[in-house]
Amino acid sequence: MKKCKTVVITGGAGFLGSHLCDRFILEGYRVIAVDNLITGNMKNIAHLKDEKRFDFLKHDISKPITIPGKVDYVLHFASPASPVDYLMFPIETLKVGSLGTHNGLGLAKAKKARFFLASTSEVYGDPQVHPQKETYWGHVNPNGPRSVYDEAKRFAEAITLAYNRYHKVDVRIIRIFNTYGPRMRIKDGRVVPNFIDQALHGKPLTVYGNGQQTRSFCYYSDLVEGIYRLLLSDYAGPMNIGNPGEFTILEFAQLVIKLSGTKSRIAYSPLPVDDPKQRRPDITLAKKHLQWQPKVGLKQGIKETLAWFQDRL
Repeated sequence: MKKCKTVVITGGAGFLGSHLCDRFILEGYRVIAVDNLITGNMKNIAHLKDEKRFDFLKHDISKPITIPGKVDYVLHFASPASPVDYLMFPIETLKVGSLGTHNGLGLAKAKKARFFLASTSEVYGDPQVHPQKETYWGHVNPNGPRSVYDEAKRFAEAITLAYNRYHKVDVRIIRIFNTYGPRMRIKDGRVVPNFIDQALHGKPLTVYGNGQQTRSFCYYSDLVEGIYRLLLSDYAGPMNIGNPGEFTILEFAQLVIKLSGTKSRIAYSPLPVDDPKQRRPDITLAKKHLQWQPKVGLKQGIKETLAWFQDRL
């Protein structure tokens, strides 16, 4: 009988990490989820507790890690990812992007495993190129409040590629654009759970600035498919994975109000420091190398996300 492959997923109890645990279990892998639970939640993986091919290790990946036995893939998804979180945990965010990536790469090197880095569209900062291609170097404030996340991810990409060039570690790098769906925390601080929480409680939806800044929203199932394909592909990256459909924040707020049936109005607040004005991925590489593109439209995805949050009110 062929032995199943083992994947280690840091941040495995988080929003995306837990969905990845599900996908790899479904595909027949042994999954080891690693999480220190500062933003992750055991409820996200509670349904896997009796799964024989699933193990959970409570551990801060910013500290050295040892995993017994063979490991085939190391997926580094541990990091606070919303402004609320990385402004609350700035040092932890910098550590997990630097020391955590270093430790994950060290594990991959020791096990001769493939290393997969979850990077982010935030490496582009407030972009001066639109849409954003992987060849764009970015426009990032290295000293602003958001820099703890942006620069942590930029460093993570640099050390990942250094391990690839110097130690010959097999790597893949994804740049994730705005993603949403079930298992996001209602107090996450990102725009999707913020608007849904406010709408379901009949509160005004907080739009920053004049609401004309744009975002592109990718449903979690589309992202997970892109991650899985990139991991098993021959393309090292970096590669954008996201939905190129572009909406203003005001348009998005109006859609949430309509789909939720709320009587909420829109309230305007000052624009946060270094908030990107435009954000849309160029997914040419993903189409070419992965034959991937998103399938779930924003209306369908928001309906499903609304239903998930309503069940938990």
